[in-house]
Amino acid sequence: MAQIRGTAGYHLGGPNPFGGPKPEAADPSPLDAIREQTSKIEDILDTVSEPIKPYLPAIGRFLIVVTFLEDALRIITQWSDQLVYLNSYRHIPNGLTHLFLIVNVVTMVTCSTMVIVRKHSDYAVAGLMGVVITQALGYGLIFDLNFFLRNLSVIGGLIMVLSDSWVRKTKAFAGLPQLDEKDRKMYFQLAGRVLLIFLFVGFVFSGEWSIWRVAVSVIGLIACIMVVVGFKAKFSATLLVVILSVFNVLVNNFWTLHEHHPHKDFAKYDFFQILSIVGGLLLLVNSGPGQFSIDEKKKVY
Repeated sequence: MAQIRGTAGYHLGGPNPFGGPKPEAADPSPLDAIREQTSKIEDILDTVSEPIKPYLPAIGRFLIVVTFLEDALRIITQWSDQLVYLNSYRHIPNGLTHLFLIVNVVTMVTCSTMVIVRKHSDYAVAGLMGVVITQALGYGLIFDLNFFLRNLSVIGGLIMVLSDSWVRKTKAFAGLPQLDEKDRKMYFQLAGRVLLIFLFVGFVFSGEWSIWRVAVSVIGLIACIMVVVGFKAKFSATLLVVILSVFNVLVNNFWTLHEHHPHKDFAKYDFFQILSIVGGLLLLVNSGPGQFSIDEKKKVY
């Protein structure tokens, strides 16, 4: 029986009853150390951003669709050039070119407005995703890797719009398992987080290498991994917002180029696309990473 009782009742493993030295506490893990430091930074950011917090979702939604609004305006102002390109280079018949452009402009303006005012977000997001796909096919950019990665990030931003718009409500269908809005939001937040970072992946593997580019790439990739796994996602998303915003102003400064500069349209297109992804990251900062994340699991355990 003594062997069965073991050390019970003898205070072994606890404080020394004779006043001896107490066992030292285990050193915190590197993950806990990082969490502690980033938590302090997050507290500072929360304090600084307090005045604009109520407006953050609206700002994020507007930035996400601004690339579509700019695209609609560009099609209207360059109507004849667009028709010539689609007809002469893409070999689309004349009547279909007009229909293609009209449908794209109407869809982009209507759906973008619906996203901004937060009305029928499901239909608006579906319409804008349809525009991304049809333009990729119509303009022959489906196999352009840079275009593909950028638009994956834009789609990630649209998915964040969708998850941001859902509230908890249950839709029951006879004979089918129930999946409420909260559950769907959880999955869509994960998909949005993963897709948002593809723009930065494209940035890392394109362009000329330099010391500053290597430094920004390393920091950005670490932040991207943190966003994907949901570890200090708000801090890492804020870091990506800062990096992309600075990069956008310094590199895609189309307003400094001459009106007829060959790269002006490309720079403008890139500028507004990055704004769209920044909007998705702002929604992530506002809503958090969702339940499929290290941050949420840490709260549970």
